[in-house]
Amino acid sequence: MASREAIQSLYRRSLKLSLDWCVHRYLWRGQAMYIRSLFEANKHVREPRQQRLLMEETEALLQKWKHPDPYRPPTAPGGSKYERNLPAPILDPPPPMHV
Repeated sequence: MASREAIQSLYRRSLKLSLDWCVHRYLWRGQAMYIRSLFEANKHVREPRQQRLLMEETEALLQKWKHPDPYRPPTAPGGSKYERNLPAPILDPPPPMHV
């Protein structure tokens, strides 16, 4: 039987992938509800072969629809503000100048 964690992971990855394609949350909400309905429609499947086939189909769809430039939060690594305004490195003070 497919593990609950694997199915939850697929669900979360599906939601994150749809968020990469849809910028506005109010539009994404409809897609999220549709994805939820697809998972709910197949939650009664108990046969391991059918579960495995459903998971493989979902994995294939996730790979097919993978976004070429996924959304990254600005302050996360790879984001537009990552490591911006870092504190200055601590350097030795300049030597005294005798004029």
